[in-house]
Amino acid sequence: MRKIICYIATSIDGKIADSKGGIEWLDDFTNPEKERYGYQEFFDSIDTTIMGNSTYQKIQSLDVEFPYTGKRNFVITKSSESDNDAYVTFLHEDIIEQIKVLKEEENEKDIWLVGGGKVNALLEDHRLIDELRLFIIPVVIGTGIPLFQPIGTKTTFDLISSKQYQSGIIELRYIRK
Repeated sequence: MRKIICYIATSIDGKIADSKGGIEWLDDFTNPEKERYGYQEFFDSIDTTIMGNSTYQKIQSLDVEFPYTGKRNFVITKSSESDNDAYVTFLHEDIIEQIKVLKEEENEKDIWLVGGGKVNALLEDHRLIDELRLFIIPVVIGTGIPLFQPIGTKTTFDLISSKQYQSGIIELRYIRK
């Protein structure tokens, strides 16, 4: 069975975006060594992404080509009016069942849960997240979107590794107990 992995940057106070959904706070963080934090290896290990509509819209608003071409991409949305585009399939009905089907596919590649907080909470409420790879940025944002918007279940994870980078970023890797 494939794993769903939430690979994401978060502030010290657990925020993944500012109160308007922006991630510009990441731009303020200096990375003089141009460290990639294992991104390419992770990206090569997945063939599917799952994200919420707000995250998708934020990506679309950037002045870049869609970064996940060559992957299967699913966007969770409340709207049944969303049209699939060249790179994305929108999920608005039977979301959890469809994600379970994706997870059960015979495939060596995993699934990247890109975010945001509502989708992270939705999948965690159904115990579908297998691994958390958190990159803690040494910044306090204050108000913003938390890693998990309110969830209804308590879950525990085991820490399997941690790594400190020269930049001050700490990578924490957890798996579900």
